[in-house]
Amino acid sequence: MARPVVAIVGRPNTGKSTLFNKLVGQRISIVDNTPGVTRDRIYGDCEWQSKHFLLIDTGGIEPYSDDIILKQMRRQAQLAIDSANVIILVTDIRTGVVAFDHEVASMLQKSGKPIILCVNKCDGIGEMPAEFYEFYNLGLGDPIAVSAVHGHGTGDLLDEVLQYLPDAEESEEDDNIIKVAVIGKPNVGKSSLVNKISGEERAIVSNIAGTTRDSTDTYVTNEAGEFLFIDTAGLRRKSRVDDQIEKYSIIRAKMAVERANVCVIMIDAVEGFTEQDSKVAGIAHEMGKACIIAVNKWDALEKDGRTMDSYRKKLMNDFSFMSYAPIIFISAKTGQRLDRLFELIKFVDEQNAMRISTGKLNDVLASATARVQPPTDKGKRLKIYYMTQASTRPPTFVCFVNSAQLFHYSYQRYIENQIREVFGLEGTPVRFVIRERESKS
Repeated sequence: MARPVVAIVGRPNTGKSTLFNKLVGQRISIVDNTPGVTRDRIYGDCEWQSKHFLLIDTGGIEPYSDDIILKQMRRQAQLAIDSANVIILVTDIRTGVVAFDHEVASMLQKSGKPIILCVNKCDGIGEMPAEFYEFYNLGLGDPIAVSAVHGHGTGDLLDEVLQYLPDAEESEEDDNIIKVAVIGKPNVGKSSLVNKISGEERAIVSNIAGTTRDSTDTYVTNEAGEFLFIDTAGLRRKSRVDDQIEKYSIIRAKMAVERANVCVIMIDAVEGFTEQDSKVAGIAHEMGKACIIAVNKWDALEKDGRTMDSYRKKLMNDFSFMSYAPIIFISAKTGQRLDRLFELIKFVDEQNAMRISTGKLNDVLASATARVQPPTDKGKRLKIYYMTQASTRPPTFVCFVNSAQLFHYSYQRYIENQIREVFGLEGTPVRFVIRERESKS
């Protein structure tokens, strides 16, 4: 049974994201004084009185706006309302009840869901100001005074939420869920891929680069297993990041990569490889994540019998620093090869978590050093006494040697290639930790 869902909605700039962050206990939603910062639905786990539920933050609802982004924000909020068990309507005591509040309240009442009226920014202590009692005019019952910034009243709010939540069976299978971050530069089709995979519009899709600002979570279950797809904001060159909100988005995207087990690095097939693609991939590589290079919009490219092979060879050269990453050609629009993508995600995740016994490692090491002698310098030869695996995600090997200086990068690459040849480790980076010690003799 799925966890119950609680949606936070309201007009722009009433403090919905601040309240969301306070309730989940971490900064997930972007908070800024600019109205309309939150666009997509943001998900977070919330616990109160030993009960767990999913909390959704939504973009501000503007009922009559014709702006293309604001219209889609309104649609996103409606999707959140439709999927929620309980709805929290956030209002602002500083502005009082405005016409938009009545419109949003009317929209929510049509849903037939339990609605809890939250009056935010009640930062003072003591008697409520007269403006507080205006909110009874919305016809949603007793309002609850809250200060999202200071946390006042959030306990009363959560107590009220629990009254309407259905019982949910706690899932013990979270460890089986593969977390997948979809990363890439703006407008390569990341949100389109997530929408196609999930079968619904979980993220706003627009030709305007930078539409996605927060990282959004989408759960998908199919024959391949259970997956959590994290759609991230496109990472631009620093010279183009002059918007304060977008700077937050870059931090969120990096945090999403950190959360993930697997990173799908999306490339625009029509535009081809760019320097920014290399920088985006570098973030995943440096964090030791399992990686897949997905060339999107493959259906939009004119092809002949040699196009895929030549494109693959060029990408292997462009991504020479992560030659371990498999390359797949997909179309988020048509769904081309998405089944294969799921298989690859599961495969590289297993490779990233692979553990190799010390005995088998040292058999490979002995064979490799016998085939190609370790380097020497001024009459001193490198000796690798033994090797052991210290950790997984990524596979990290500790090598005990007589001289770390002699263990050149080129020889490390040779040893790495020998290990990959025997054990695979496809789709995952490999780390070496060099420990220097003198021989017992």
